[in-house]
Amino acid sequence: MPYDYDNQNIFAKILRGEIPNDTVLETEHTLAFNDIGPQAPVHVLIIPKGPYVSFDHFSAEASDAEIADLNRSIAKICQMTGVAPNAGGNGYRAIANCGTDGGQEVPHFHIHILGGHALGAMLARS
Repeated sequence: MPYDYDNQNIFAKILRGEIPNDTVLETEHTLAFNDIGPQAPVHVLIIPKGPYVSFDHFSAEASDAEIADLNRSIAKICQMTGVAPNAGGNGYRAIANCGTDGGQEVPHFHIHILGGHALGAMLARS
């Protein structure tokens, strides 16, 4: 099944400079910025600059350089924001939503880094 990337999604517009953002870190292949509706004291979105829809799409088709850069950027963000245990924090949550069932709101692969206080259970039991 092909991945259908919508180049009019809000993150594509941010990457093109059409919409401003509160940049935390930018590298050759990655952009990280503060979420406009934070769900925790630290809520950073980390996106690849390439047109990837989901984690599986990125993992299957991104170059080794893109994959390494995104992962190294996540590590830097966790250090910079102080949520990583070795940076004085008490931990964080990394979330990548995919598709309707996964709660993905923007069809551009992104990782949420949340922290700064206890986040509770990941999912409510039903």
